[in-house]
Amino acid sequence: MNSGDKLYVWQSPAWPQWEFDLRALAEPMAAVSRAQGVLLGRLTDVGVALRDQASLATLTDDVVKTSAIEGEQLDAASVRSSIARRLGVDIGGLAPVDRHVEGVVEMVLDATLRNVDPLTEQRLFGWHAALFPTGFSGMSRIRIGAWRDDANGPMQVVSGPLHRQRVHFEAPPAGALATEMRQFLKWANADTGEPTLIKAGLAHLWFVTVHPFEDGNGRIARAVGDLFLARADGSPQRFYSLSAQIERERKNYYEVLERTQKATLDATEWLTWFLATLHSAVDGAQHTLDRVLAKTRFWQRWAGTPMNERQVKLLNRLLDGFEGKLTSSKWAVIAKSSPDTALRDIAGLVKLGVLKKAAAGGRSTAYEL
Repeated sequence: MNSGDKLYVWQSPAWPQWEFDLRALAEPMAAVSRAQGVLLGRLTDVGVALRDQASLATLTDDVVKTSAIEGEQLDAASVRSSIARRLGVDIGGLAPVDRHVEGVVEMVLDATLRNVDPLTEQRLFGWHAALFPTGFSGMSRIRIGAWRDDANGPMQVVSGPLHRQRVHFEAPPAGALATEMRQFLKWANADTGEPTLIKAGLAHLWFVTVHPFEDGNGRIARAVGDLFLARADGSPQRFYSLSAQIERERKNYYEVLERTQKATLDATEWLTWFLATLHSAVDGAQHTLDRVLAKTRFWQRWAGTPMNERQVKLLNRLLDGFEGKLTSSKWAVIAKSSPDTALRDIAGLVKLGVLKKAAAGGRSTAYEL
């Protein structure tokens, strides 16, 4: 970056006075509100227990996908168990949970369940410490629960091999962070007049542009956005996952962020993308609800059928959206059983009519509900 060049939005003399074209955003906001109304109306009719299950499925997706955006794969069963235990939702047997999963879950639930509480420096530090319980990001020790210090140079978002890296963005210098975050938190906790959905989009954009931590900025920015979305919904329960939709559109997410962070303070393009992605997330929640209802009907149908713990576990995995084909070898791995036991479990369910052989051929026989 050449001295004196205004390459990034935070270098504007008017920073951080974001601008947007409210008329251009009016219809996208109305479309999101209509989709939310349809979803919430449907949820009203299904009862408390099913709403809890739908919220559990959504939060699980949110935690898994916000980490996947950063290239980190969490075990969905562990995430689901951690959330279920904290929310008091009965899901039968609980899977083991590691402290890293617990940290991400703590952050997401704190953002949504305590969405009416002020967003403070100490709260953000707590989220950051929860994300990195060992004090390391990969093999590198990082500053935990504190703003970055740029000891190793400017905070940059880069891609490509070491000898040919491309700088996509450079964040404000560490020396400015106390002022930067004071301005952000003052705005976040004040009634500043923006429509609630617009404030959610701006909060996400503003936080990730300041990039105040050594690592974890994307995940915390999405948690900040979720906090404002929960405020907009007027409910701590989450029935749609913006992070899951962003993960599906990850390439576009980074592209629109980069364009916005290298442009003027007009955030209309970012907010248009944010609202469209949010609309897709709300529409996608209908599929989550369909899956929850189908799972409930399934277990109602087979309620009187004796099954062992392994069979129940694997059937729930299928009902929650099993990726790929279920074979006896996969069954044995997931159930931690011998191949012979897996075959007996499957044969028993086939005899009952719970499972059947999949029509598609292949080297290994696959099974489906």
